[in-house]
Amino acid sequence: MRISRATALLVCTAAVAAVTAGCSGATGSGSGGGAAYTVTPTSPAAKGAIGALTWSLYAEPYTLDYALAYDYPPNTVLANVCEQLLRVTPDLKIEPGLAVKYDNPDPKTWVYTLRPGVTFHDGTSMTADDVVASLKRHMDPATGSPWGSAFRNVASITSSGPLEVTIRLSRPDVLLNELMAASPGTVESAAFLTKAGKDYGGPKGKVNCTGPYALDGWAQGESVTLKKYPGYWDTTLAPKNDTVTFTFVEDPAARTNAFLSGTADGGYMVPATSLTQLRSTTKGKVYFGPNTAAADLSVLDFKGPLGDLKVRRALSMALDRKNIVKAAAGGVGVPAKAPTARGAWALVPEKTDAYFDALPEPVYDVAAAKKLVEEAGATGRRITLVTSSLAPEISVVANAVQAAGRQIGLDVRLRSVAPEAYSSIFVDPEARKGLDLVITNGYDNTPDPLEFYQYLSTGHVGNYGNWSNAEYDAAFDRANAEPDPARRADLTAELQRIAVRELPVIPLYEAPYSVFLGSGVTGAPTGIAQLYYPWAATIGAARS
Repeated sequence: MRISRATALLVCTAAVAAVTAGCSGATGSGSGGGAAYTVTPTSPAAKGAIGALTWSLYAEPYTLDYALAYDYPPNTVLANVCEQLLRVTPDLKIEPGLAVKYDNPDPKTWVYTLRPGVTFHDGTSMTADDVVASLKRHMDPATGSPWGSAFRNVASITSSGPLEVTIRLSRPDVLLNELMAASPGTVESAAFLTKAGKDYGGPKGKVNCTGPYALDGWAQGESVTLKKYPGYWDTTLAPKNDTVTFTFVEDPAARTNAFLSGTADGGYMVPATSLTQLRSTTKGKVYFGPNTAAADLSVLDFKGPLGDLKVRRALSMALDRKNIVKAAAGGVGVPAKAPTARGAWALVPEKTDAYFDALPEPVYDVAAAKKLVEEAGATGRRITLVTSSLAPEISVVANAVQAAGRQIGLDVRLRSVAPEAYSSIFVDPEARKGLDLVITNGYDNTPDPLEFYQYLSTGHVGNYGNWSNAEYDAAFDRANAEPDPARRADLTAELQRIAVRELPVIPLYEAPYSVFLGSGVTGAPTGIAQLYYPWAATIGAARS
């Protein structure tokens, strides 16, 4: 997810409409009342190689340690450098990665058969011991991995052969296996981890993984550079460019100018404020891809006014989502019916429409909302919403929530924090003190919506406000023990219904993923799978 994967989740998504009904976030088209768009998992295939690629990130990665990577910038870089036991494809399917297969001989055992002949960037061979060391780092409190909770049901991880790893569980856990396609399943050289020590993943310690690119350098505040790894095992993803240079441009206008001037060949998560301009330029093209994310309001304190369900419902009812979409997304977004986007239901996409049709439409009724606040005795109560200059969308949504709250008698105060402090809210409980609400971009790393809904279970690290509901917890345990994807999706739909009813997270709007490609390049995957799929390898020349 993330409620953030999540999270250090930020509302920096492309401000465009979510995929229309029937598309389930994979492919399709729509308009949302604005300009038409098409959603596809990839851009047109490259017609040749290029020497170098320059890519724009909206922020500098705070780490390149896979165990700490919990946000878009670090994962966008690492997707090309480090790999997982399993792989999420651009069309949101899970396929073999560094493991050629996996078995589930009993509900509490997962066995992974590793791919032979895989080497790390220093030329050493990958073994089961490397996998065991890599996965166990998440379980070590000294690592501080935000992914540690993914291993909460793990009893042991052992080398059961030179190229075989066995994970034994204390209780059935289907999500753990699926997350082997995300950061929890990343494999690093055990020897390199020991050698790098506390510098691992930083500008001094670097990384040593198995992907199509090796980390060449990190000049803090300036750029990260990757170089093609000639010994890469997957010849179908041999890079079509020799080097990739990542630049960091936080200002949306400056980032747009980098696209238009050709200073950057492309970038994911196009600034919402520049979509119209970039869609009309001859300097390149904006593509829209599958997205598992929805913009939400996450409750951080259930001991304050928002601990009363009537107040949460009132605030939700006071939000004019259509106008929020107009202001934050140029009028081409769609209101969200649930905390997860339709695109998050890619595991069994044919069932998505039925699940969402069963949910109530978002209600906009200020008078009824004001009455609920009065009934709750919350008139005049203060609610603090955190905001940031990180992206214009955050401020737009924050101002809309403040205005809506005040219309119904709530004293909504905005507290602005620096971008890095905003990210801290999702990983540091201390950073949440004194806050009631945060704007999040809840997304899945895998095609299974259960990944998102686990974050609302009692005690989970992604349950920022420590919401607890016994009915929900029992439903989650049933879903996470169900190996059949269709039956698990039905059980997850029950979690979604409870979440919509209880509103520990207030849904806002959905949007597809976005990428800008300059006129000289093509071949990039367009969707959120780029966080783990080696997307840079497929980018090459637009013309032969």
